[in-house]
Amino acid sequence: MRPEKLHLRRAVTVPVLIATAALLGMMVFLAPKATGAGTSPSTSTPEFSHPLDTDSKYFPLRPGTRFSYQGTVTDAEGTHLHEVVFIVTDLIKNVNGTRARVVLDRDYNDGELSEAELAFFAQDDAENVWTMGEYPEEYENGKFQGAPSTWINGVRGAHAGILVPGHPMLGTPPFVQGRAPAIDFYDVGQVVGKDVRTCVPTGCYSDVVKIREWAPNAPADGDQLKYYAPHVGLVRIAAQGGDSQEVMVLKSLHRLSPAELRAARVDALRLDHRAYQVSKDYWATGPAHRPR
Repeated sequence: MRPEKLHLRRAVTVPVLIATAALLGMMVFLAPKATGAGTSPSTSTPEFSHPLDTDSKYFPLRPGTRFSYQGTVTDAEGTHLHEVVFIVTDLIKNVNGTRARVVLDRDYNDGELSEAELAFFAQDDAENVWTMGEYPEEYENGKFQGAPSTWINGVRGAHAGILVPGHPMLGTPPFVQGRAPAIDFYDVGQVVGKDVRTCVPTGCYSDVVKIREWAPNAPADGDQLKYYAPHVGLVRIAAQGGDSQEVMVLKSLHRLSPAELRAARVDALRLDHRAYQVSKDYWATGPAHRPR
C-alpha cells in the first residue's frame, strides 16, 4: 500500500464487496456542470460561473504557491520518510466543460521520487473546492512505470467531488470527494472539527477545520484526518486506524519567483504532453495552457 495523497487518497486496487447503501443514503453527491445560476451544492447541482477564482478560505489555490510537506509512513515494513511538494501552477485545463487549475504534485518515499502527478481543481459558486481529475505517474527506482490510476471527471463513469467545503459545518453529512468506478476509486469526507488550534513548522494556526477522509470500499485503509488553516490550506495530516499510518506537516510555504514558476510550468506541460500518450481517458481534456 503506497502512501495516501495529500488531496485525494489512492485508488483502491482490490474492491471490497461490502454493503454501503446506508452510507450512500446519507451522502451529498452531485456531478458538476459548467454554467448556470449559483446554487447551494447541498441541495442541487453546483454551478461554476468563475471556476478559476480559487480563493477558498480553507484551501486557497494561488498560482505560484509551493507547499512542502514532510512526515512518515509506518507499515508492516517499518517507518519510511515521506515528502510531498505541491505547486499551484499558472496553467489551466478544460475538464468536462469546466476550466480547472493545474497543480503539480511530487511524492518522495525515503528521498526517491515515487509519483509525479497533475491534479485539477475548480471552485464552484458556493466556494466549494472540487477535484476534477488526476493524472498520477508512478515511478520505481527512478523509472516511469505508467499512470494506471488516472481518472477524469465525466469519463467512464468518473465523477468529480468536493475536496474542501466552502463553508464547513459540524454535523453535516459526509460528502463524496471523488468516484471513478473504472479504477475502483471512491473517497468520502466529513467535517469533524472546527475552531481547532494546531502548530506546524510554518507556524501556529487557529480556526482550523478538521476533515475526516475514508474509502467506504476499503476499510483496511483506515482514515485520514486533515487540518485546514484559514487562508493557508492543508497544514497537517494524521492517521486513524488502517494498515498504514501516515503523519505529515507543512514544512514550508513558498512564493515562487518568476523563474521558479516558469520551471514548474515546463515540468507540468511535460507531464501533460505525456499523459495523452499514456492514457486514453486524458483525451477528454483540453491541453493545459496559460490563461489569456
